[in-house]
Amino acid sequence: MESTSPAQPDTASQLETPAASRHPLRWLFFPLALLYHELLLRAFDSGTVFFDAALAPTALTALGLGLLISLLANALPCRRVSRWAALILTLLWTVCVCVEYCCKSYFKSYFALTFMVTMTGHVVGDFAGTIPDVVLPRLPFILLALVPPVLAIVLRRRIVPEVSMGRRGLLVLALLALLTLGGGDAVGRFGPSAALFTYDFNTNSAVPRFGLNTALRLELTYAVTGVPTPPLEPLPEPDPEPEPTPVDYDYNVLDIDFTALAESTGDSTLASLHRYMAARTPSRQNQYTGMFAGKNLILLTAESFSPWFISQELTPTLYRLTHEGFVFSNYYQPGWGQSTTGGEFAVLTGLLPTWVGGDVSFWASRYDYMPLALGNQFRALGYQTPAWHNNTYNYYGRNATHPNLGYDYEGIGSGLTLTTQDSSWPYSDLEMLEATLDSYADTYLTTGQPFHAYYMTVSGHGSYNWGQSMAAKNRAAAEAAYPNASAPVQAYVAANLELEAALTYLVDQLEARGIADDTVICLSADHYPYALAETGVDYYAELTGRQDSDLDTSRYRNALILWCGGMDQPVTVDTPCSAVDIVPTLSNLFGLRYDSRLLSGRDILADNYDPASASGCIPLVVLPTPVGNSWATAAGVYEARTGTFTPAPGVTPQEGYVDAVNRLVSAKYTYARLIIQYDYYRIVLGENE
Repeated sequence: MESTSPAQPDTASQLETPAASRHPLRWLFFPLALLYHELLLRAFDSGTVFFDAALAPTALTALGLGLLISLLANALPCRRVSRWAALILTLLWTVCVCVEYCCKSYFKSYFALTFMVTMTGHVVGDFAGTIPDVVLPRLPFILLALVPPVLAIVLRRRIVPEVSMGRRGLLVLALLALLTLGGGDAVGRFGPSAALFTYDFNTNSAVPRFGLNTALRLELTYAVTGVPTPPLEPLPEPDPEPEPTPVDYDYNVLDIDFTALAESTGDSTLASLHRYMAARTPSRQNQYTGMFAGKNLILLTAESFSPWFISQELTPTLYRLTHEGFVFSNYYQPGWGQSTTGGEFAVLTGLLPTWVGGDVSFWASRYDYMPLALGNQFRALGYQTPAWHNNTYNYYGRNATHPNLGYDYEGIGSGLTLTTQDSSWPYSDLEMLEATLDSYADTYLTTGQPFHAYYMTVSGHGSYNWGQSMAAKNRAAAEAAYPNASAPVQAYVAANLELEAALTYLVDQLEARGIADDTVICLSADHYPYALAETGVDYYAELTGRQDSDLDTSRYRNALILWCGGMDQPVTVDTPCSAVDIVPTLSNLFGLRYDSRLLSGRDILADNYDPASASGCIPLVVLPTPVGNSWATAAGVYEARTGTFTPAPGVTPQEGYVDAVNRLVSAKYTYARLIIQYDYYRIVLGENE
């Protein structure tokens, strides 16, 4: 008969001691790990002040969530499952932290989880070749971020011992978690940044102020519950008028009774939106109204364009286009915190780019009625409205957004074919123009049907090194023109010489066909070339000669091209302006019927405002920075980094001007978001659909 003996404990149980089961790491590891990652992110984020008021809610929330994870890890009855869950959770959180850091340092923006998930396939597929350029400079951060998961592996039996924590310990953990989470939430909800915690929430602004843990928690919460409704009473806006002019110009408005709409709706938020529109002062028509009526329009958003490499010798076409036509001496291209999508959205819609839930407003608007978008305006007049992008056709969802904005859109994979599209990315802007111009120009010449063509370019995309295909193509010319510049600056210039070649081809073809006088060219950047500033060395400062950063308004100075072959003399415009002003300005120049109150931007050429007043009709450039909203008006420039306002020469702003404009900026953002959220144009203009 086989003898029996008492069951022996397994090795793990033998190693478990009462001391180990009470080890403080079972309480402290997860709070310390989350706090470590938050502090690491703040330390490496050049746009964040490490020691400021935001440190309190960041630390409290990290500790609270860490304690909550400790509670869950110690409450699970199966210790093996608990241990594996703890390790997997630590790894996933570490990956999330690393991805967010790469997004912030490369794209200059923290991204919402939903946006990152949506873009993952595109990034891997289209930017696979650039991933090493993104990751390798960030290895120090990534290696430091791996410390918690490595420790979780090494210390796993101290973090999650074999013996479960008693009820008293679990209760203490629960109370501590609730207290710290509640404290962090209270600081955010009732502190000076309460608007960003609630109704003005977006991930990019929330991370520096409340920490990544809070930002992602709020994102998920608001995705389910909706963003809280802000206080939406319209701002008091005086209606200043300049001295009477010889011509009594009308306003750019449509027949919309916003007051009646406000009184007829039972939705308080929608009523406030109507009242806000009713209170806005519309832009007045002017001597340039209808100047381009009936002409063609070619609109380009140029990837990472900046004017600092333009010269008469190296880029004669760009030099010509920036010095002829309308010459804007005070143009800004904000970063918007959304990379290219923000720049395109502003250019094509005249609305401030915002976040609607976890989506950028460009994507969130894909099913909205958008009759004021340029594509839809010109299509309604019988124009051809083709659009192209020399990248994968569905990148950023353009296959959905661009048709909704009125364009017959093609990209790589949906009709646009380039001879080099199977070679190294990015592809040629010149080839895109060569492959497409005939399709609408020939139709115009044979049938008389005018055209509005839109291009989103890509040749100037980072990273800026000699592995970038367009940089390699034009390397010799850039090195000859900039012999003493750093390699990244030379590569940036070389990449943008492809844009110069594309515009040269465009202008030459328009002139050769005899339609240059009938065609307007408008070009702006999607954003400044932040990839030049993505590493420890700010190569963009080398290019510009300015010692600034993305915290300063000067970083966003750029050029707007607005040119027509039929203009005899250039028109210099000193009014501060940005991409959101393009739609209303072009609408006025082409004599289109639109309502200036329904757009975030304004007609740059309208002069019915008082520079010293903070009314809603003033020129206003909103410049989102990592530390808050800077802005520029005809009265001066406000720097959020320092909280200082520098008046423009000869202008004495009214008392309380800065506070009034800050409120105006906040209102503009709120109502731009609500326009998309409510599909507002369908409500007020849908009868004309």
